Amino acid sequence: MTTLPGPTLGIVGAGQLGRMLGEAAAPLGVDVIVSDPTDDAPAAPVAREQLVGGFDDPDTFYRLAERVDVLTFEIELVDPEVLQEVSEETDTPVHPHPETLSLIEDKLVQKRRMESAGIAVPPFRAVGDAADVYDAAEQLGYPLMLKSRTGGYDGRGNVAIEDEDDVEPALEAIGGPAMVEGFVEYDRELAVMGVKGDGETDTFPVTETIHREEILRETVAPARTDETVRERAEAVARDVLEEMSGRGVYGIELFEDPDGRILLNEIAPRPHNSGHWTIEGCETSQFEQHVRAVLGWPLGSTERRCPTVTANMLGDVDQRQRATLYNVDRVLETDRCHLHYYGKDEVYDLRKMGHLTLTAPSDADPTELLESARAVRDELTFSAD
Repeated sequence: MTTLPGPTLGIVGAGQLGRMLGEAAAPLGVDVIVSDPTDDAPAAPVAREQLVGGFDDPDTFYRLAERVDVLTFEIELVDPEVLQEVSEETDTPVHPHPETLSLIEDKLVQKRRMESAGIAVPPFRAVGDAADVYDAAEQLGYPLMLKSRTGGYDGRGNVAIEDEDDVEPALEAIGGPAMVEGFVEYDRELAVMGVKGDGETDTFPVTETIHREEILRETVAPARTDETVRERAEAVARDVLEEMSGRGVYGIELFEDPDGRILLNEIAPRPHNSGHWTIEGCETSQFEQHVRAVLGWPLGSTERRCPTVTANMLGDVDQRQRATLYNVDRVLETDRCHLHYYGKDEVYDLRKMGHLTLTAPSDADPTELLESARAVRDELTFSAD
């Protein structure tokens, strides 16, 4: 039986995802305590307390576990072995399970596991040096995508290889264990936010994701594809959830190829940028859903309310500097436009600083809605010039 005041949720990581988790937890009567290496991190203003410590620091994890009822995480840089040890010694459950984090944090391990489960993925190879990449190119052809096996995010850790002249510079840029993927011809990129609860599994509606320079720029819901493709995407997402251990929300990134087939790109064991649209666009946001799931509470409805587009606000300055966002009135004066500012003290080129969401009546054209959202977003700037 669920009673209020609710339990206390511990979150390892206190970036924008932790901030939005805290915002979603408060109306449910759930207090949040976060930990992060950065003092006064973005989630700190909405949390009851922030502990300052590294993502692999046992002492920080123990201090956090002792203050909370359940632990979760909002970033894959967490050391899963330390997290598991702390969970066992303090009897504090962790969701999703650290085993899932171990599976997902290494992209090569993740791809092998999904392929063995019968889930379609792009062709891939493990590589250790230039000779391995040349061998992979003979089998897969150019272009290739070289990916860091661990630690990559927001396009970092991914380097395109157009021909053999790019191989050595790409390996140098990655600077560690890597894998290559064959280039995928696709019509669009899609995403499904999946959720595992206490005996419940569900998916949010399929979203179209738009990337440039390997960084997510916009999302469109509903995805501009046909219903058959959406059903295939949801089916793949459910297959992925079967391989995941532990409760919570999972970001599942997909490719739709020209024949309408769905290929799995990557998985995130946490709320994801491609699901931010659910805050205004669904009956239950991905963040509220994650809180419900990890606590073992009943899940909320994933039904879409209305056509919804998000546009990310990225840093547009040449040098790291204190963050000031200009032209905010442009968002505030636009009907059905919602601003989400992440509260980061500093801005630098391409850093995710916030997003805006634009909703519309049910008969709205998604492409026109996307163009409107871009127009508003593009008037926002962190440059005073």
